[in-house]
Amino acid sequence: MSNEFFRVNLPGYNPLEVTLAQPDDFLKVRETLTRIGVASRKEKILYQSCHILHKQGNYFIVHFKELFALDGKQADLSDNDIERRNTIAKLLSDWGLVKIVNPDIIKDLAPLSQIKVIAFKDKDEWDLQTKYNIGKKKHDYYD
Repeated sequence: MSNEFFRVNLPGYNPLEVTLAQPDDFLKVRETLTRIGVASRKEKILYQSCHILHKQGNYFIVHFKELFALDGKQADLSDNDIERRNTIAKLLSDWGLVKIVNPDIIKDLAPLSQIKVIAFKDKDEWDLQTKYNIGKKKHDYYD
């Protein structure tokens, strides 16, 4: 899978493909990613940074701005966004949830201080928010 599949205009950009040990792991990874992101600790809000994308038989860990680019929308994806994506993918790999297909592309990592991981047992204490909903489109209904 090459990066022309992802219309992202960032020098040196590469999509981050992963494999799952078992198909059921998709749901585990998807749920785990809802608890990883950038936090507003004062208000206990967590903004989800990354999603798992299943496209044409392949799985990718993607920053939400990459998804905007896939939709053909303007996406101001930065090096820091990619570094956070890489760090989150490395955490998932370290936890045995995914295997990174090409580990060489995650050499640039964000410090863990930029990422908040909410424990499953604590998730009800936080407002978990997403900036992109995969597979959900807004519909206009007319009477």
